[in-house]
Amino acid sequence: MTTPEEQTEHRAEDPRTGWVIAGAGWVARDHMAPALAASTTSRVVAVVDRDLQAARALAARFPGAEAHDDLTAAFAVPGAQVVYVATPNHAHREVALAAADAGLAVLCEKPLAAALDDAAALVAGCERAGVVAATAFDQRFHPAHELMARLIARGDLGTVTAVRIVYACWLPPGWAPPGSTTGDNWRVDPVRAGGGAYVDLAPHGLDLVGTLLGEDVVTATTHVQHRVHDYAVDDGSVLVGSTPSGVLVTISNSFNTVETLPRRRLEIVGTAGQLVANDTMGQDAGGRVEFIDAVTGESRDLEFDTTTSPFTGELRALEAAVTGGVPWRFPMSRDLRLLNLLHDALGAGVTGSRPDPVLAAQEA
Repeated sequence: MTTPEEQTEHRAEDPRTGWVIAGAGWVARDHMAPALAASTTSRVVAVVDRDLQAARALAARFPGAEAHDDLTAAFAVPGAQVVYVATPNHAHREVALAAADAGLAVLCEKPLAAALDDAAALVAGCERAGVVAATAFDQRFHPAHELMARLIARGDLGTVTAVRIVYACWLPPGWAPPGSTTGDNWRVDPVRAGGGAYVDLAPHGLDLVGTLLGEDVVTATTHVQHRVHDYAVDDGSVLVGSTPSGVLVTISNSFNTVETLPRRRLEIVGTAGQLVANDTMGQDAGGRVEFIDAVTGESRDLEFDTTTSPFTGELRALEAAVTGGVPWRFPMSRDLRLLNLLHDALGAGVTGSRPDPVLAAQEA
């Protein structure tokens, strides 16, 4: 465990925030790692993965970073301050709690865990440890979404009546992420993932609605489908919900939308206008946002930063909370509440012809 005194000493030597990447898979390797490498305020001090070769390959991209296959050793590396948890979902609890017990801040990929009991234990453990703890909802920090939130808060849309999200991809059974050496598609494993398209993609939408509106969805019903791909988990879902003030929300997700088709769209409807964002949902910068005036019907494109990755915004905000004393705006307890809503909504919907793996996991 790195003591506060040791952390202070290492910050004096190098004022950049020290990160440990736990899990050297696709999202960590292709999205978070580039953001960390480009950041002038960040440094990676260690990478840990049960596949030591994968850890070494990723650590080699960061001068001086150590590679480990043991959590305790990785979290004790001098200068470590934040752990980015990017393992398969079923392993989040173990890794996050080990980090918190070592006195390190936690940035845990969504969903918090494959099972609700594990998610609750993870949140409780981080709270007991008193560390900064966050869920990695990078969509919060996409510059397009930050712009949309400001316009909504300013009243440009009038009374908001509806939010509609489509977030989809093509994920056949044999899919493997770019650069995979194992061909392991754990995202369709009901034990390790906790579900399919719904559990993987819908959490982003639920979180983003609250981030944009300033109020969360509080009631919801979900229907899932097993329509195209032959695997145990769902390959599509639709969540319908509402906020306390009465905004109606629909979130459509799928693993069965081919990538030549439009598959990432966000609409916020109000009495004075409508915001439409295309290709802003996802890990990359860019996309397009337009405002449609309710009086004239005219549409205009809105300007925003199309170069900054949402991962960059995320790490900047977390570092400000860890080292700068800036309050973290998204309590992990709130993320857990939304995850519970996600599961409750699934129980209220129609699950199709096969038992749903998320419900089965909770009943086991």
